[in-house]
Amino acid sequence: MNKKRYVLWSSTIFTASLLLSGCQLLTGYQKINNAESANAWAGKIQPIAGEVNIACVGTYHCEIVRIDRTLIIAPDSHEPVNPSMVVDLSNDNGAKSIAKAPMNLKMAPLTNKNAIKIVPLSASAMPGLTNYYARVMPAKREIHVNFYPENNSRYIERFAMIHDFAEVGTYQLRAYQKKSSENSGSLLENASPEPLCIELLQGNKVQRRFCKQLGAERQGEFLETSMSQTVQTVSKNKKVKV
Repeated sequence: MNKKRYVLWSSTIFTASLLLSGCQLLTGYQKINNAESANAWAGKIQPIAGEVNIACVGTYHCEIVRIDRTLIIAPDSHEPVNPSMVVDLSNDNGAKSIAKAPMNLKMAPLTNKNAIKIVPLSASAMPGLTNYYARVMPAKREIHVNFYPENNSRYIERFAMIHDFAEVGTYQLRAYQKKSSENSGSLLENASPEPLCIELLQGNKVQRRFCKQLGAERQGEFLETSMSQTVQTVSKNKKVKV
């Protein structure tokens, strides 16, 4: 829909073992952390001094499709748009490993503030796909992410945010389903699925939280909770505040 708006948000790295109260994990949620293998992957985020790492978790698969005006992962092929953007995890013989990269893997630092690199992180829970994380310099950025709550490439939850990644370190975008504290409202509301929520984490600390609205007036929109006063949102043609 042309009027559909997406919330602009951001995130921080979060350990897979942390379960938040009031959250109900769905089929597909957290599957990205249970991937068994990948063609060539780092296994874990490897911080580099002076840089920001951005990753996503919480569903069968997720992809950072755009950072600012730079396309990252093509949503149709699920592959990097620009191969030169991908950090090479080849072994000494130049062949791709069918396992984790070496523990002593060394990556060259970014050369300028506009540079973007993506690193194969792990195998996806959707067969044949790979999870990547992005490396950027500290700055205010617009991030677009596609989440796949089911093992179905046609079911996509699109999310976008603007966030000031002023501090170096690791950030994570985590999707989960919010569980209602009590049953209330109309029969239609009670019959509806619990809303999808996405959190911005920096290290292990939740910085921002957004939940999808199920009401008729704002159905399909993500709105930020009281953790922050202002949310920047993006539509197809303009940015607005809600």
